Amino acid sequence: MLKPKSRWIVKKSDQTKTEILANDLNINQLTASLLVNRGLDTVEDARYFLFAQKSQFHDPYLLKDMDKAVKRINEAVETQEPILVFGDYDADGVSSTTVMMKALAEIGANADYYIPNRFTEGYGPNEKAFKSAAENGIRLIITVDTGISALHEANVARELGIDLIITDHHEPGPVLPDAFAIIHPKLEDSIYPFKDLAGVGVAFKVAHALLGRLPEHLLEFAAIGTIADLVPLLGENRQIAQSGIAKLKTSQTPGLHALLKLANTDRSTIDEETIGFLIGPRVNAAGRLGSADPAVQLMMTSDPEEAMMIAEEIDAINKERQNIVAEIAREAIEEVEKHFPVADNSVLVVGKEGWNAGVIGIVASKLVEKYYRPTIVLSFDKEKGLAKGSARSIAGFDLFKNLSTCRDILPHFGGHPMAAGMTLQLEHVNELRTRLNELAKEQLTEEDLIPVSNIDAKIDINEITIDTINELGLLSPYGVSNPKPMVLIDGANISTLRKIGADQSHLKLAIENEGKVIDGIGFGFGYLHDHISPSSKLSVIGELSINEWNNNKKPQIFLRDVAVKSWQLFDYRGLKRIEKLPEMVPGDHIKWVLFNSEVKEKFSAIFGDSLVHVDNGEAAEQLGMEQAYVVLLDLPPSKDLLAKLFTGKNPGRVYAHFYKENSDFFTTLPTREHFKWFYAFLAKKGPFDLKRYGGELAKHRGWTKETVEFMSQVFFELDFVKINNGFISLEKDVPKRDLSESKTYQHKVQAFALENELLYSSYEQLKSWFDQFIQEPVKNEEAIIQWI
Repeated sequence: MLKPKSRWIVKKSDQTKTEILANDLNINQLTASLLVNRGLDTVEDARYFLFAQKSQFHDPYLLKDMDKAVKRINEAVETQEPILVFGDYDADGVSSTTVMMKALAEIGANADYYIPNRFTEGYGPNEKAFKSAAENGIRLIITVDTGISALHEANVARELGIDLIITDHHEPGPVLPDAFAIIHPKLEDSIYPFKDLAGVGVAFKVAHALLGRLPEHLLEFAAIGTIADLVPLLGENRQIAQSGIAKLKTSQTPGLHALLKLANTDRSTIDEETIGFLIGPRVNAAGRLGSADPAVQLMMTSDPEEAMMIAEEIDAINKERQNIVAEIAREAIEEVEKHFPVADNSVLVVGKEGWNAGVIGIVASKLVEKYYRPTIVLSFDKEKGLAKGSARSIAGFDLFKNLSTCRDILPHFGGHPMAAGMTLQLEHVNELRTRLNELAKEQLTEEDLIPVSNIDAKIDINEITIDTINELGLLSPYGVSNPKPMVLIDGANISTLRKIGADQSHLKLAIENEGKVIDGIGFGFGYLHDHISPSSKLSVIGELSINEWNNNKKPQIFLRDVAVKSWQLFDYRGLKRIEKLPEMVPGDHIKWVLFNSEVKEKFSAIFGDSLVHVDNGEAAEQLGMEQAYVVLLDLPPSKDLLAKLFTGKNPGRVYAHFYKENSDFFTTLPTREHFKWFYAFLAKKGPFDLKRYGGELAKHRGWTKETVEFMSQVFFELDFVKINNGFISLEKDVPKRDLSESKTYQHKVQAFALENELLYSSYEQLKSWFDQFIQEPVKNEEAIIQWI
């Protein structure tokens, strides 16, 4: 058996609804079932999802206070009153600032922007920045991607005579800021049809209202913030992402050209992954390590030379950010292992002085990936007595809701169910950890703390074609709430299996069913090579794609997890160096089984006290091996003993080594004709000197000397002969007896047969022999795959 890294949960499709979508929309069954499983189970909803056009964007004036905000902004434009756009330092905040600034510029506004420094000012609006703006004559501030938690700052703005328009998408608290206008899709009394816009999505709606038309030219920036901020890619977000990616492919923005050039990316290949893994991290990097202003300048500049200079600066910052993240992650993992082990902590809260507050959110994500626990990573400032943190969560633990119960020790926090940011006193860190762990104990089960892989469909290899994979592309762009389709191929045969890569860290395989083959690649899965027996039935989950090489296109699957439901046999019978076994058998639930006392000393030198000596039937029957890795070090004295060892039990794996010092298999087993000739020879020659002439007799007959000695011993045990001082002669008037009555003969035949069946049989024959006795429980499959 090979357990998967995660719980596999396969969605069951409503077959009736699937067939209706497939027929009415002229799509294949797999695509239809994926739509149904994502809640798009009517023809109307599915058609809208697959084929929505730009004309279907919602009316921006459905957002509360939009009319009020637009009127106030237009008044400022008419009088050339200065406007300050107050943004945020992440990719969503940067793109929101860009969208708002470009829209204001188009209507002739006198506008500038301000993004607080993450390290000196922290997240969101702050009193000092507002006072500075007032001193510079600002009487209208528009926040983008921030402000919904700025209760104090809104009061400060009012006292300063500043009209504050808040545009945001973060979770509103129980009390809203006393602002001039709040444009937010999640307000309690909001009638806006779509609630999950990113900050840039809200800014885009304001731009739509200000310009009086859909600002298609701003969609490329809106797509960057929407995808990078990990909001659900459904509804209007999907339209923004889809249309924005199309715009990016023909973009004339010098800054984006420069970034893509540095990332060695062709514009024609841009998709959501380009934004998520290449553009987004670079835009984020500036604000993580310093000021986010260069990122906004990159988006705003029309000068290609300036754009390249800024892009190179940001690219260098991003590389520095990667190094910092790696070091902090290493230290954070050390903190967890030493002080907050996952066995005792359902929520991880770790912190340290000197950790860069700009990247701790990334580190939190890495800890969630490693430990699958809700995680808060904090940067300690001992001079100020403060801890600034970022949090990431897992399914089943709503961060915003649970942190809200700790408002008394969290003077400043905000976020979503799956991510949040906060500031608190250092003295309250331990209390926060304790409270959250108590809440987690109430809300999370042991199963909840095992990662989940949500699988869209179980499919057969023969269903996987180039056309099917191309049609699945209709579901893109992928992201939160619309992940890349994950499929299950269950119980396939392994055609090839090998490690690849310079460090052999990746796995390349081909799996087959009924003559149909599909290639698979698992990056970072090379270690699994030694956990998979080539004869096993392999179950894999992953994402389908098309591999194009030398103008040949083939379907393939990117592996995300693999499993073997049945017990596995590993054949190490030809291994010469026994001392290599410990490093070849992974895991800690290992049974090193030894049968023969004669070789105990030899194996004790290698395995010490971990040896399990099974030298009788009772010991064999009593040895427990539930899901254990059972290593059979030497050849048992009988098949019966081996049968007793495994009958009705459920090992995870069996490693057959079957060491035997002297093999019986390659010595001659005399036939009855051999015995008949030898008896006649003794009858004719009379007493025969075995010591002196036994070797010559064997050579004359083409036997070994051991064969002559063996037959002589059998005759002696049957009372056919007497042996005295090396001379053998027949006894007279001895009754007939069968050769099988001799214990020496019995042992020889048994040893010969035992080696034939266990030591020199084929892999398939040996596996078949074990299958007779090993009991496969039904729960094995249930432990791997759950159906919902």
